[in-house]
Amino acid sequence: MSKAGQRVLSTLRQMIISGELAAGERIAEIPTAERLGVSRTPVRIAFRALEQEGLLIKLERRGYRVRQVTREEISGAVEVRGALEGLAARQAAENGLTEAQRQGLVECLAWGDELFDKGYVTEEDLEAYHDLNRRFHSIVIEASRNPAISSAMQRNEHMPFASVSSLAIDRTQLKQEYRRFNFAHMQHHAVFDAITRRQGARAESIMREHANATLRYAEIFNEKGMPDDCESLRVIGVEDL
Repeated sequence: MSKAGQRVLSTLRQMIISGELAAGERIAEIPTAERLGVSRTPVRIAFRALEQEGLLIKLERRGYRVRQVTREEISGAVEVRGALEGLAARQAAENGLTEAQRQGLVECLAWGDELFDKGYVTEEDLEAYHDLNRRFHSIVIEASRNPAISSAMQRNEHMPFASVSSLAIDRTQLKQEYRRFNFAHMQHHAVFDAITRRQGARAESIMREHANATLRYAEIFNEKGMPDDCESLRVIGVEDL
């Protein structure tokens, strides 16, 4: 997906999270493209991706409807992802990394350090983080040498916010997002340290907690707090981290 397409996808995901696109609301390509100031192509691609993520329902006629998503659905899917990725981290530590895997993880960490060391983030930084985050998690899963983990994660990714790629960015609160994503990046460092030290139980524990970056950390790092009636969706932020 192009950078423009990824930005549209992230924007629509955040609009669903915040309630700007309400559950049950019908949306279509042309008005959405006009609303976002983009062409129809990235909107069409984003709609399909959001349908796969379980956030949109395709209508028999043209258009989609925003799906009602409960906190229980999200919590369950994120917990499953955490268990699977925790297992992957533990097995990666037990197996040991190949030199290529080690170098790939080091590159992800260095890339993230460059993004966060300046003390703030831009929208472009967070889009870059999406790419490095996906690569980091992919390498850890590959290093587990367990194809069953990948298969199980692919099935789980059809649940809302269960995918490593399901990043939702609040572009109006970049100070908050800096704290949240920087903390998640520090967890990447900790996971890498545990894996390279062959500390399987520690690697698993950190990676399982890392999944909570999707479910709870947006609330933790939100200085202003959120209305109680919006809590069920507004606390969702990143994924996979």
